[in-house]
Amino acid sequence: MGNVYAEITLKNVKDLMRVEDGIIGEPEIRLTTITALVDTGAWTLVISEAVREELGLEVRGERLASLANNATETVKMVDPVEVQWKDRTMTCQPVLIPRADEVLLGAIPLEDMDLIVDPGKQELIGRHGDKIIKRV
Repeated sequence: MGNVYAEITLKNVKDLMRVEDGIIGEPEIRLTTITALVDTGAWTLVISEAVREELGLEVRGERLASLANNATETVKMVDPVEVQWKDRTMTCQPVLIPRADEVLLGAIPLEDMDLIVDPGKQELIGRHGDKIIKRV
C-alpha cells in the first residue's frame, strides 16, 4: 500500500473561543488547509514549525515520543487545534517536530473522527460511511 493523503483544515482553538466570547470576529480565526499524510503509526497530529507559526500556537510542554526511525526524542506539545476533515471535526494537542517534512494525521484524530484508511482505494473514508458513530 502506498501513502494516503487527506486535505484537512487546522484552526487555532484559542481563536475559536475568542470568537465565542465576542473578542474577535470569525475572519480573524487563524487557520490553514493542508494536505496531511495519514499515518496510522503516529499517535496524534504532528505539525512543523511553519504550521505552528501560521496558526500562532504556543509551546505548552514537552514529552518523550518514539519516532518512526525507532529513536526516542523529546518533542514539544503546542496549543490545541481543531482538525476538520470534510464534515468531521475533533480537537487535539499537536506534537511539534520543527524539522517535519509533512503534517501527519495520526491514530487519535482518525479514531475520534471515526475514519479509516481504505487500502483498496488508498483514501481516507468514514468507518461507517457518512454516519459518524462515536463510542462513549
